[in-house]
Amino acid sequence: MKRTFLNIKTFAAIILTASLMTACSSEDDTVVTPEPDTEEPETEEPEEPRWITVAAAKMGDNPGDGNGGTLIYSVTSDDAKDPAVSIAPFENGFIAPSNRTARLQSSEDGNTIFNISYAGDTGGNYTKYTVEGGQTFTPSGSEVSIAPYVGTAPRWIKLFDGDQTGAAVYVNTENEFDENDNYTRTEATIGVVTLDLVNSSIKEFQEHSVALSDEEEANGYYISRIDMPTLNEAGDKLYIGARLSKVDPATAESDSDYEILGSKTIILDYPSLLNPSVITSTVGHGNTNGYRSINSFEYNGSVYQANQSDPEGSYILKIGADNEYDNTYDFNLDDALGIEGAYILAWRPAANGKAVLAYRHDGSAEGVAGAQGFFALVDLNAKTAVKIDAIPYDPDFYLFQYQGFVVDGTEIYLTQGAVGENGNIYVVETETGEVTKGAELVNVAGSHFIGVF
Repeated sequence: MKRTFLNIKTFAAIILTASLMTACSSEDDTVVTPEPDTEEPETEEPEEPRWITVAAAKMGDNPGDGNGGTLIYSVTSDDAKDPAVSIAPFENGFIAPSNRTARLQSSEDGNTIFNISYAGDTGGNYTKYTVEGGQTFTPSGSEVSIAPYVGTAPRWIKLFDGDQTGAAVYVNTENEFDENDNYTRTEATIGVVTLDLVNSSIKEFQEHSVALSDEEEANGYYISRIDMPTLNEAGDKLYIGARLSKVDPATAESDSDYEILGSKTIILDYPSLLNPSVITSTVGHGNTNGYRSINSFEYNGSVYQANQSDPEGSYILKIGADNEYDNTYDFNLDDALGIEGAYILAWRPAANGKAVLAYRHDGSAEGVAGAQGFFALVDLNAKTAVKIDAIPYDPDFYLFQYQGFVVDGTEIYLTQGAVGENGNIYVVETETGEVTKGAELVNVAGSHFIGVF
């Protein structure tokens, strides 16, 4: 606690002033007594530590597959920064309901965890929990299923609107043929549902056929996967990331050797979810749907979006307030890091425009569960990226399924730990780049950590 002390020179000046006032008043026998200072000394209240919830994915059949379920365990931010603290979610954690890896989100203050179960009999069930420390996550409110709208394995995200709304999406595709049985195009029908996170109820649902250009469709391109809805600053448009696939128009069979088109995003009016349109980047190529982690964020009036599977390595793309790609913004991770084949796995910016980014590249070692991952500190304004060397790396450090970072002011929390090995929480001060090694994370064979919330 910051305490305010009375300066000795100030104290002496008060005594001297009081003496002079008494001396001057002797001419008329009036004694002037200074008013007592009744104001309390100013103090600064210490910041309350927030909850940091560690998420751990248990092995199913193979090391690192995460299909054995998800366990969560919470500690205070003070304990999360303390390397003397040991956290063992696989032994002591709360089992987040999900047949496979749970799709978790947290409130901005860390006091609530939101979960939509993925696959199985409970797939699509939305639940929320009050975080109370350790393995104690108390159910809050009622459950609701979004399975009737987007299926039992939904791709969903919490919108950044003050923890009010979640959005889930799906896409169905069907090849179309003319009367002579010649392929014409692939119909892509998307569904979008918004969920009231406070009252556990459905807000809106819409389905749309989303077309590409006539030339693109004639060549067999179609939208095959969508994910990661993001609100613009004005709150009147919803951006949805998209992956393109292709068939051979001559045979209607899947085509895996094709030209990668410019990155695309579907735009809907919000909150109505009407009037779909598609915008295309001329800077980045490849997919914008991401995977397990949020792939795009609103910052300073624009939305910044990562892309994946770009032949030039991943870019961070910019969508301006005019709801179009800003093709003057050119931020390529290969160029920034001096590597080849960068692939952004997950990322999260703080309010200062500096972000922590998980990635792999062509030089990553092949580990037990896939390519080795790394973290970088990114500056969206300067368009720079620097590998965070203070975090230890291992060939089995696998980040493809990484889900969550915690942003607390200018600090960003993350988890580190190779598959089947113990690790730690790390805290990156984005303003200075300083890295703090925090609490130990105790692992079990074949399992891994997928982030903090």
